[in-house]
Amino acid sequence: MTEASEKRGWLSRLKAGLDRTSSRLGDSISHALRARKLDDAALAEIEEALIAADLGPVAAARLADGLRGARFEGELAEQKAREKLAADIAAILQPVAHPLAIRRDAKPHVVLVVGVNGSGKTTTIGKLAKHWQDEGLNVTLAAGDTFRAAGVSQLQIWGERIGCPVIARPTGADAAGLVFDAYTQAKATGADVLIVDTAGRLHNRADLMAELQKIIRVIKKVDPAAPHSSLLVLDATIGQNAHSQVEIFRDMTDITGLIVTKLDGTARGGVVVALAERFGLPVHAIGVGEGAEDLRPFEADAFAKSLLGLAA
Repeated sequence: MTEASEKRGWLSRLKAGLDRTSSRLGDSISHALRARKLDDAALAEIEEALIAADLGPVAAARLADGLRGARFEGELAEQKAREKLAADIAAILQPVAHPLAIRRDAKPHVVLVVGVNGSGKTTTIGKLAKHWQDEGLNVTLAAGDTFRAAGVSQLQIWGERIGCPVIARPTGADAAGLVFDAYTQAKATGADVLIVDTAGRLHNRADLMAELQKIIRVIKKVDPAAPHSSLLVLDATIGQNAHSQVEIFRDMTDITGLIVTKLDGTARGGVVVALAERFGLPVHAIGVGEGAEDLRPFEADAFAKSLLGLAA
């Protein structure tokens, strides 16, 4: 498959994945423009639709206000309104659209991955490992979710599938000790990247939060610059609840970037816009399916157009 055809395939999957969100927004825009003019009532309806798609009240108000005074008339009125909204959304997203850059001098570049259970964290790790292997990098995985046997086995399955070493210990083992061993092995084998999985956790599990902080302390003992990247994996289907997760994990682990998964399973795809507006954290990648090819670097323009049902 050529790079161009691969790109087309991804854009097609992205548009399809955001269909539930774009359909709801499109219906609302169509209804609002039936009067063929953007009066206060029409703008209020569009603002409500943007909020319903989880873009958040601040972004929704700004975007709706950006349409004020515009003249969208004739058969192309709806298309022009969508294009205007897509351009304004892309402007919000552009500052946070940053692919994750691996430091080639770190050896290994340590990527700590956190998130709650069910966010798609372990699957995301497997996809990231496959992506970096395809770029010619030597990747090692650390199964730091020693709290769940299923979490370890899931990561091991990914490791076998892509031919990537997985450092694991029995259920209940000390996660920080495992991460230390994984770093030592990754360093000895010349790995370019060490991806550390962690137990899914929430702020009400003080023991797991303390364990996470212990993991970070151990990593810093062997490399004060590590973890070089701390990624929070968010499930898009939770909508505005993603905000509280960002706040909690940012305070605990100094999050450096976000990965948003399961955008194909929700009509709340606009939450990416709300997160960009509020936190300004880099959005490194988004996921719209289960396959390794369904996690790709985040592109503001393509996402914004797909969100509005436009060809990217």
